[in-house]
Order: sequence, then structure tokens, then C-alpha cells
Amino acid sequence: MNHDRTDMASFAQALASRLPGAWTSQYHQHMTYQDQFPVGDRVWDCGHVYWAVSEFVLGHHSLLTGPNGEQLYVIDRPLHRHHFLVAPVAPEDGLKDHHFHGVEEPNGIKVTGDPARAAAEVTRRLLPRYKNALAAVRRNAAEKPEPAHRSPPPQVPRVVTLTWYEDGALGTPYDSVPEDARTTLYTLGFQYHPHQAAFLLPAAYGEDGRALRVQALVHQLAHQGIGVNLRHATAPTTSAPMPVPPPVSTSATARHR
Repeated sequence: MNHDRTDMASFAQALASRLPGAWTSQYHQHMTYQDQFPVGDRVWDCGHVYWAVSEFVLGHHSLLTGPNGEQLYVIDRPLHRHHFLVAPVAPEDGLKDHHFHGVEEPNGIKVTGDPARAAAEVTRRLLPRYKNALAAVRRNAAEKPEPAHRSPPPQVPRVVTLTWYEDGALGTPYDSVPEDARTTLYTLGFQYHPHQAAFLLPAAYGEDGRALRVQALVHQLAHQGIGVNLRHATAPTTSAPMPVPPPVSTSATARHR
């Protein structure tokens, strides 16, 4: 990119002097391509400025710092002589990724090389968005200092373990089913086979039908404080793959109280 266009340092200094409050400007020349990224990667923008940082070798930038620690990133506008891009820089001061979640990027704007006109545009269009985004992020930091990680599942003393057998049957030994869970299995289509001493879900329901019944079983037994696990009778092998189970996670009821 041709950097010998408008004097970046003097433009940024003139821009800073015209913004509301006490703003300072620091000019930075990039000795290597990598020098543009320490600040460029913090640009709070998903449009023109992000595109410029990611697609062009910039050569230099100016960083404006405001009265309350706000920062504005000023770079040449690629392919447009005598124009600049001005964008807010995301704050760092102890903030974490989840504090930015749900906060819309304030984004940068393109301005001409006239510092007075540029300052008017930045003041009218950019600074209000930047102020609102900063307030939202800092509010998130105060209200949610740590990520809202999901809690581990409750432990349940009673569990029904459904097993995929090598012949494709899906069921569980009769004696392993808690007494108050047996009616639920019957209701959802599990059949008791005395000669196998097991509840089995008929293959006639098809894969989708069996999956729906297993999901219903998980939900209903969860309300009774009974967990549901899904297991294979033997570990799958590459030479003899096991049948694909219905879309129910192992220890599925652990997500339900």
C-alpha cells in the first residue's frame, strides 16, 4: 500500500485536538507486517476496518486516547487517497470474552482528510456507539465476572441402563429396573420377554420410533428421580461396527432434575 498520501501523524493529532474532552495521539510506524496486529487485532469492528487490517499491509497507524481511557485506531483507508478509517479499540482492563457476548460492535467509520470534518463525523456517529458499547461491556463485567458455566448434573441413586445388544436388540434386564419404573417402560412400548428376563423395545418401531420412545423414557423417569444410561453390550470394533443408537446421550437424565 502507498503510505505517502496524507500525513498520518499530523492528521491524527489535529483530529484528537478537535474531539470532545482531552484526547492525545500517538503515531506508530510498522517496521514489519506483524507490527500492525497488536492493536489491529483489538479493533472493535466487523466491517471496513476489520477488512483493512486483515487484508492489507498498513505500514503505520495512530492511536488516539480519550479522557476516560477510550481508544481510537486511525489508519489509511485502502484504495482511497486522502481518506482514513477511524475505529474504536476494545478495552482490555480485566475484561473477558463473555463480557462482550451480546454487545454489538460499535464499528469504525471512513472519514476524509479534513480534520474538522472528520472530528465532526467521529463525534456525531462513532463516539456515541462506542460509549454505549463500553457501558454494556462494563455492566456485563460487573454483573457476570465469571462465565456462566453449566453446573454438573445431579447424582441419582437409581438408574435404568439400556443396552444395545450385538443382535440389534435394545433393552434392559428385568431385575435391574426399579419397580416404580417398570410401568413407564410398558407404557412406552417396551415388552417383557420372560425367556430372556428382559424388557426389549421392538425393532418394528424402526430407528426413529425407538429413538422417540427412549427420549420419552428419559424425560419421564427423570421426573421420578431415575437416571437413564445407554450402553453397548460390547465395545464396538472396526471390523464389526455396532448398530447406530438413537440420538440420546449417555447418562441422558443427568441434565434433568
